[in-house]
Amino acid sequence: MNPTTGITLLLTVLQVARGQKVTSLTACLVDQSLRLDCRHENTTNLPIQYEFSLTRETKKHVLFGTIGVPEHAYRSRTNFFSKYNLKVLYLSGFTTKDEGTYTCALHLSGQTPIVSNRNVSVLRDTLVKCGGISLLIQNTSWLLLLLLSLPLLQAMDFISL
Repeated sequence: MNPTTGITLLLTVLQVARGQKVTSLTACLVDQSLRLDCRHENTTNLPIQYEFSLTRETKKHVLFGTIGVPEHAYRSRTNFFSKYNLKVLYLSGFTTKDEGTYTCALHLSGQTPIVSNRNVSVLRDTLVKCGGISLLIQNTSWLLLLLLSLPLLQAMDFISL
């Protein structure tokens, strides 16, 4: 193999592997539905295959996705939304029977199966309620929040600098 071809192939594989890395998986409760937010890098134009699953008592149950076949019991209970670097799954009618370890797994279509995944352990009693403010606080440092709110506080004459 030509060294130039080998280096080009290696760089392509590295870019592909990096283009589908899961960066976080979070869970929260919306009314009686579990919401799973799977954030990932997206540095490629290739389609990303995905799978949401639940592991309970060492048995894996596929909830939704394009990698595995979703189990019939979950098909009517799931809603899925996807944006550029975020995949969101809602599981309606969430109860203690649905507790366990949830996984978001990704890999690029047509590529060698380099899988990136994240897990989150979900217990109904410890789940936080989803909301705009709580999501902002989970993903933003307190110092940044304070700095962003200073002009608003100053405009309302709560503080003077």
